[in-house]
Amino acid sequence: MYTIDNLDAVVELADLPQCSVGAPCPAIISGEHLLHLAYYLQEQEEWDGKRVRFENGQRSDQRCALVRFHGAYSHRFGPPNDEAFEAHPLYKRGLRPYAVAEVKNSSWIRALERMNSVHRDHKPASFAAMRHFIFPFHDSTFECVVHSFELSVERSLVSDVLRASCKDF
Repeated sequence: MYTIDNLDAVVELADLPQCSVGAPCPAIISGEHLLHLAYYLQEQEEWDGKRVRFENGQRSDQRCALVRFHGAYSHRFGPPNDEAFEAHPLYKRGLRPYAVAEVKNSSWIRALERMNSVHRDHKPASFAAMRHFIFPFHDSTFECVVHSFELSVERSLVSDVLRASCKDF
């Protein structure tokens, strides 16, 4: 985890579709020049007050988000889960479970820039275009430093969506 300072500001990206709050089953495929994230989306069904449907994350007709990151520089995938989310350093800045956010003036990006400053061809300006995104899920949190991303929605298994996303790689 990283340490924040008084410059970090959390901005919720409310226009992105809501991940499943029960079993989003997030997964990533990553490499030196590849970073893709897939997860199930919250189904928007009306509840009749009588029926209960249990999900196991293995339905091929469930809506799944695929996020393709461009210019990926660093990522982390792990704690906290939704029950320990208050321990995230950005929680008191407005970061909330299940709400995708961007961190403006990110301490993490500034730390990465300082780390790279020992390189003889270091260019501080190259870090100015980097963005810090956070995708909080039920059992984990995914964070990344990238240039941008594109999101698409499909109806398929997370594993199938990720597999298909790498065919051009």
